[in-house]
Amino acid sequence: MIDVYIKNGRTIDNEPIEIAIEGNKIVAISKKLQVEAKKTIDLQHKSFVSSGWIDAHTHCYEKMSLYYDQPDKIGYLKGVTTVIDAGTTGANNIGDFYNSAKKAKTNVFAMVNISKNGIVRQNELAHMEDIDGELVKESIQKYPDFIVGIKARMSKTVIGENGIEPLKKAKAIQKACNGIPLMVHIGSAPPTLDNVLTYLEEGDIVTHCYNGKENGILNESGEIQEGVWEAYHRGVLFDTGHGTDSFNFNVAKQAKSECFICHSLSTDIYHRNRENGPVYDLSTTMEKMLSIGYSLKEILPMITDHPAKMFHLEQKGQLKVGFDADITIFNVQDQEKTLFDSNGNEGTINQVIQPIYTIVEGETYEIGG
Repeated sequence: MIDVYIKNGRTIDNEPIEIAIEGNKIVAISKKLQVEAKKTIDLQHKSFVSSGWIDAHTHCYEKMSLYYDQPDKIGYLKGVTTVIDAGTTGANNIGDFYNSAKKAKTNVFAMVNISKNGIVRQNELAHMEDIDGELVKESIQKYPDFIVGIKARMSKTVIGENGIEPLKKAKAIQKACNGIPLMVHIGSAPPTLDNVLTYLEEGDIVTHCYNGKENGILNESGEIQEGVWEAYHRGVLFDTGHGTDSFNFNVAKQAKSECFICHSLSTDIYHRNRENGPVYDLSTTMEKMLSIGYSLKEILPMITDHPAKMFHLEQKGQLKVGFDADITIFNVQDQEKTLFDSNGNEGTINQVIQPIYTIVEGETYEIGG
């Protein structure tokens, strides 16, 4: 007898799917299974089943004063099985974050900030002495199953007078740490986006790619900059990182019209933009992509397979036998809804996404209906 049997579900292609879970692993997948289970979830052919949603840019270390939240409030309660904290903590406080994250029902991973104290102030990279590569390396060695990347925020409010130097240090740290994934926040210049992209290599991640700032991905003519295309084609990865100030409908629409498609869809969520908007949760961010013309079939890999591969989460991101039993079950309902980007622009949709079950490593949580 297996532990959990998901019965009469649908894939995003409207194909029937049933899944058997034993412990924390998927043990069988088929259009129809014949199994006995301790718990059966009968979806009556109405609900969609996907690999567990991964939010690749969050801020969920509760003890910070600027950007913070509780992992479960942005995680399993919202249909998200895995959250990745994007550099809230540095080497000096990531150990405490690790200990608190273990208490969450949601899977929690972290990027360690190259600044040793993390985002304790807005300009955490204004003092170069706060960047200690040896401390970062020691943290990664101490928490190899928790730290999945490093983070550098490269915008004028963060770097002070240091220009591109923090990014140079980040790349040196990355090299010393066996090429661990690097996520780079972009915002207002200096440094210019072109300057930042010059240093990035295949597999490096640019977050806030659809922001509406002058130093964004569009040129003066409103088209994707040549340097952005060059980075895209050489394998630099682009993440949305919606956030309070970093998602613009017009930029995202233009990018789609030119087939410049972000690799991962993330929220940059923390308690204020969760409680007051414009982010709210990952499903709302998905709805915003629907509003500019993406299909759910295009969106789902951005919150499952792609971020899992970006951060080397080898047992997550896909519905496969032997993979972790991280599963999101959701409905799509006909309902008109008005959405807002970070700059107050409006978008509308006629369908909303409603997660109803979150399964995290085999543990089942009913969250809606």
